[in-house]
Amino acid sequence: MPKAIRASLQLPLIVEKEDNYYVVECPVLEGCYSQGKTIDEALNNIREVIAMVLDETKNKAVLQSYQHRELSLHTITV
Repeated sequence: MPKAIRASLQLPLIVEKEDNYYVVECPVLEGCYSQGKTIDEALNNIREVIAMVLDETKNKAVLQSYQHRELSLHTITV
């Protein structure tokens, strides 16, 4: 995938705090997760992981049909 296309990708991320780390996952791409001690560190780390997994054949196929849409994640106490 050309770098120009990569620069304009908008992918959803899920960020969850576990113990003293922020765990971040890109649910669109298989095997795409990372962590960091801060949210900024976790987001920088996931960018590196995304750059690596974009070259995998299966993820290339997923991205060809992926349509960005606004997502929302909420939590409730029950």
